[in-house]
Amino acid sequence: MQAFEYKVMPAPAKGTKAKGVKTPEARFANSIEILLNEMAAEGWEFQRAELLPSEERSGLTGSTTNWRNVLVFRRALAAEKPEAAQVPGRGAAVEFRHSEPPLTATAGAPEAPGSATPGPGAGAAKMQSGDGAEELSPVSGVTTTLKNRAARKGDGED
Repeated sequence: MQAFEYKVMPAPAKGTKAKGVKTPEARFANSIEILLNEMAAEGWEFQRAELLPSEERSGLTGSTTNWRNVLVFRRALAAEKPEAAQVPGRGAAVEFRHSEPPLTATAGAPEAPGSATPGPGAGAAKMQSGDGAEELSPVSGVTTTLKNRAARKGDGED
């Protein structure tokens, strides 16, 4: 199966002047053309343009939704290392490796494949380990206090 990496960048907001290009529409098209040709020279294939919402802060406590135009490009990853791929980040490339965790399923899970091993999920296993996180809560003693009060009420105290 062919693997790809993707690059999303903002679409140009204004046109670029060039000889013989007079109208604002033609200048804008020229900006898009220049960008597409630059990306193609680097091996990126244009996929599509998207208009996507971006929630941004407005003032101290408010937020607004601005719509952003972005261009989506892709290129094929090298087939030499299918388990590792180079993903361009900001400034430096970051390598990631994808490995599948062993299949586990909770009892009666309808989405579990037939080859899954029955057992607790990661969250349940962590809860069973008793790492003491519940003792760090600011109300950690409330349950004990309520049990003591209930016991005293049963004894006729309070």
